[in-house]
Amino acid sequence: MSLRPKVIDFNDRWPTVLDTIRCVISLSRYGAINKQTWHTHIYDLCVSTPESHAERLYEETKRFLEDHTTSMKKDISDADQDMLTVYVKYWTEYSSGAQYLNLLYGYLNTQFVKKRQANEHENYPSIECNLESNDQQLIEIGEMAFDCWTKIIIEPLKDRLVNLLLEQIHRDRINESVNQATIKGVIMSFVDVCQHRKKFPLELYEKSFEAQLLQATGEYYKQEGNRLLSVLNCVQYMKKVLLLLDDEEFRSRKFLNPTSYTKVYNECHLYLIIVNMEIFKNECNKLIVEEDMEALQNMYKLLKPIQTGIQYMVERLQDNITHIGNEKVQSLKGENLPTLFVETLLELHNKYGNVIRDVFSNDQEFVSSLDKACANIVNMKYDPKQASKAPELLARYCDNLLRKSSKSATEQEIEDKLLASITIFQYLDDKDYFQRFYQKMLARRLINNQSTSIDAEEFMVTKLKQTCGYEFTGKLARMFQDIKVSDDLNSKFLERLKVIMSADHHHQQHQQSSTTTTMATLIGIDFSIYVLQANSWPISQTSTNTFSIPQQLEKPLHMFEEFYGNQYNGRKLCWMHNLSTAEVRMCHLDRPYFVTMGTYQMAILLCFNESQRLTVGELEEATKLNTKELEKQIQSLIEGKFLLGNANELKSDSVLEINFDYKSKRTKFKISFIGQKDKIQEAEAAQQAADEDRKFYLQAVIVRIMKARKMLKHNSLIEEVITQSKQRFMPSIQLIKKCIEILIDKQYLKRTSTDEYSYVA
Repeated sequence: MSLRPKVIDFNDRWPTVLDTIRCVISLSRYGAINKQTWHTHIYDLCVSTPESHAERLYEETKRFLEDHTTSMKKDISDADQDMLTVYVKYWTEYSSGAQYLNLLYGYLNTQFVKKRQANEHENYPSIECNLESNDQQLIEIGEMAFDCWTKIIIEPLKDRLVNLLLEQIHRDRINESVNQATIKGVIMSFVDVCQHRKKFPLELYEKSFEAQLLQATGEYYKQEGNRLLSVLNCVQYMKKVLLLLDDEEFRSRKFLNPTSYTKVYNECHLYLIIVNMEIFKNECNKLIVEEDMEALQNMYKLLKPIQTGIQYMVERLQDNITHIGNEKVQSLKGENLPTLFVETLLELHNKYGNVIRDVFSNDQEFVSSLDKACANIVNMKYDPKQASKAPELLARYCDNLLRKSSKSATEQEIEDKLLASITIFQYLDDKDYFQRFYQKMLARRLINNQSTSIDAEEFMVTKLKQTCGYEFTGKLARMFQDIKVSDDLNSKFLERLKVIMSADHHHQQHQQSSTTTTMATLIGIDFSIYVLQANSWPISQTSTNTFSIPQQLEKPLHMFEEFYGNQYNGRKLCWMHNLSTAEVRMCHLDRPYFVTMGTYQMAILLCFNESQRLTVGELEEATKLNTKELEKQIQSLIEGKFLLGNANELKSDSVLEINFDYKSKRTKFKISFIGQKDKIQEAEAAQQAADEDRKFYLQAVIVRIMKARKMLKHNSLIEEVITQSKQRFMPSIQLIKKCIEILIDKQYLKRTSTDEYSYVA
């Protein structure tokens, strides 16, 4: 074969070429002809000398394709009811042949068409590639073949074709038998015939077929929806609609281009669901109240694509959880209220958490609705003048878990319950109130050695720190540190006593060397102290309290003060006798009793070692306790039956006697002491202290913000303060304004205008 240009007579060569392209386009005798010869004919015509026949070859090929498609159009049109079958047969053959034809004309496409296109782009402005403009453009042979099919077959016949397609799709919807391959083939021809176009390749498909399909789909499901609602209730209707949507989705994947899937679904959704939204809304609350999980799950699936619909479900669920929770919490009564409160909330939270997971697929909007509902329940104020009871109840719940009790629970069980309580803690608005209550109760557990486990105590503090940060738990951590330091101090004090008393020991020759040295043998009593940092512990001693230390305690206290002064020069100890306890052995009764009591109670009972009968005045002189405090302590001893007297009428000359007839089944027990306030007073005190802390905290936040921003508008400052404070508590606007005024008076801030502040350096 020679590639050199030749003198070619077009009229002589064209019949051969025409026969070739006829075979290629109809896929006949493809394997029986020498393929190389085909390409040679096209090449020779394109490079013919002295003049190329490329342009004439292009025009003659175009004319052939137009005649060929015109012939097929007649056969398709005459097929009547079999039009779709004949169309698919011809299209399948023609589309494959067009691709082979494009390969056959490869040289013409490259050397003639593309070069001509390049010249046209240089000399003329670009035009849109649509159905109207393709006639004026020079395009490759394969594209020309598809354009001929579009112009000569699809455009004239599209209305009949589309009507037949819609009829077949309707039959498929009503479960009649159809030829799925034929339907798919016709529909996809509208897509494939334009895939060579660089712009708007789906224009023919969307305008000629998809638009009519969507209209027909809407009309069908509008009628079908109305028919179903006339015979089914809402729950049954939702089940049927889900089946219809699944069927339609499957049908779309069988027949349509992927770009139509969502459009068809939206059309079904519009007429089956959106237009009937009021029916779903009317049923929604009933299903939530009745806890019909299957129906709710169906409703969620149907309304999920509709923002307003899903929001309605979210609001109804939140309202229902809030209503149920408030009713349950308000009905709680009894001494075990903290445990009932927390366990009721956790049960509610777990129940609806499972519902949201199983029914609503953990949809974030429903998760948020549960959080909002729980926050409303936890922070509900049943008396507008008082703070929410949740912080105190939660703190007491933790106290019950962490305090030593007769209930046997493993450390792991305690930690699991503490971890669950953090769920409730996170919903608290007044976390600082909880902190106050928790700190006071922790102080009691540590001072009275009532913690069931230090590890469990530290576990809870760690979880609180992870939730609210180090600042929130700083004082709690320092309390543990003080206890550990105090244990070390007691050990060092005992060692110091051993050194001091060693001189006396070697003079006592009769004492056996194997005698164990204890605090009791050294100073007469077992003695231990806690040295606590005043700013880390929520404890205080009222200034009105006076107290004369019993003689038995004077020596160990003075010795410890001397020891501590040598250890820490300059530090001052302030004894908290009102929080101290003692274990007293009672030897005057039928048998020895070991009773743990408050130091004030012990001091009163020790006075009766000298006399069996004493007046209130004599006890006041001996103990130096003020009258009010003394009466409280005496009343507790009378109620405990250790003293005999009239607790309701205590005067200076009232006589009290020791009760020699006291009996108890236990030989070792504890009596309550009046150093503790009752729960109501304690709650009020804790809230008052927290309110004072809030003022200082907000002032610090305001100064920190203004120091960084220098100048700030009033509303912007309020917003930033709330943002920085809400993790600890939700401050009121009035309190923030009050703190701003305080800082202005202290000259930390100044007003630059009616609604703007600046920081005073």
